[in-house]
Amino acid sequence: MRFGLSRVALSIAMLAAAALSAAADTIVLKNGRRIHATNVVEEGSRVSFETSAGKLSLPLSSVDHIERGGSTDMAAPGAQASSADTSVIASSAPPPPLTSADADSIAKSVLVEGQIDHNYIDQLEAQADRGGPHEAERVAIAHHIAAQFELAHGDIKSATAHYRRALIYSPENLGLLLNLSYLLLRQSAYGEALETLEHARRLDPESADVAKFMGWAYAGQNKLDLAVAEWQKSLALRPDPEVERALAKAQRDQQEEAGYREGTSDHFQLRYSGAAAPPSLVRDILKTLEADFSAIEFVLSYTPPESIGVVLYTDQAFTDITRAPSWVGALNDGRIRIPVQGLKQMNPELSRTLKHELTHSFITQKTGGRCPTWLQEGVAQWMEGATATDSASAFVSAFDRTHQTFSLGALEGPWINLPGSDARLAYAWSLAVVEFIVKQGGPEDITRILDQIAQGNDAQTASKNLLHMDYPELEEETVRYLRETYTH
Repeated sequence: MRFGLSRVALSIAMLAAAALSAAADTIVLKNGRRIHATNVVEEGSRVSFETSAGKLSLPLSSVDHIERGGSTDMAAPGAQASSADTSVIASSAPPPPLTSADADSIAKSVLVEGQIDHNYIDQLEAQADRGGPHEAERVAIAHHIAAQFELAHGDIKSATAHYRRALIYSPENLGLLLNLSYLLLRQSAYGEALETLEHARRLDPESADVAKFMGWAYAGQNKLDLAVAEWQKSLALRPDPEVERALAKAQRDQQEEAGYREGTSDHFQLRYSGAAAPPSLVRDILKTLEADFSAIEFVLSYTPPESIGVVLYTDQAFTDITRAPSWVGALNDGRIRIPVQGLKQMNPELSRTLKHELTHSFITQKTGGRCPTWLQEGVAQWMEGATATDSASAFVSAFDRTHQTFSLGALEGPWINLPGSDARLAYAWSLAVVEFIVKQGGPEDITRILDQIAQGNDAQTASKNLLHMDYPELEEETVRYLRETYTH
């Protein structure tokens, strides 16, 4: 998401907007990892909670304690996971867990003192290689339990590997296929997810979950007609509020884009209103996006696995479709959505906007939708070439007056519902922090932080691991950098 103003000036009084943060909890695991979450509830032998990755749970045996009343998100639980989220599947409910008469006993052996006992799983696999269907089922359940544990800790790649391994021993297990497809969708691997779901559909042609996830996959591939058909089938089989919302949004897009023209390039599928953009501008946009793709790919060491959707609107259509606040100048909610009415050719502002929104696509896919908004928006602004010049003096003056910095923890959650004045502050501070990180250690530090987030760490843990600073230290060092760089 890009703020509608290219330059942001701050007043000292705006720093008082720290009241944006809302109460949340911190789950402290026995291995030392901390998970910031909302709606933390102990339910029997498990703890359920909500994060920007959706509703998750983990065994109570892996939890050391829960710290109540921390500060993380700026929006109520259930809000969109990120203003730049590239797939609504990131906040969609996962498939139901697998059940088995042996599940509880297997779980006690798979998860020991808050860790996965891989030797035990290896023993089960060895027994299955010599045994029959019952032994194979035990292996599948063990990998499912391990996958859910990894997912609860944010390690989506390891969870995916466990489901792939489980399917070797139980290839016709519908639950395993659904869980694997869900994780593939979370990673924007839409083509592979569809292959998995087609296998699942052969096993159960009337599965509402299969139709639901196929809708997500087709939507990710920018095939709205197929997505709508799958979601309609899913709702005919079973009521589902998530599918209802997705279908309604897709149908709005479908109706708006009915007469749109199309343009494609190596990495992009573009649709545009003829009233908004002439073909010459479309060609310039695709050329600019391809150049940006190569640049961002190099800096972030990541290549999105699928083509990225782009939609060009008239001003009114952008407002009607995105329903975004007036301060939003562009949006990335799975597709890059930009109003271009009145433009005849590429200009610097549009060029910056394209690179900003494309950066969101890279970051969200690279981290599986787990990157906090402050880092998303800070990196996107830095990639487009923005600097902290305009805001530095105000931040330094505010710190000198109050001896407080603006909390990064308060900027982790979605910004879409912020008032424009608060959004200006959030964008400027996020850019300042990212600029400091880059100046201190180079762009590689940003890539390493994103890699750690992709592996399951939260942003503050990644900062401590790589920069040797927690959030308060990072905030104060940013102020020191701004003072030394811009106020002398």
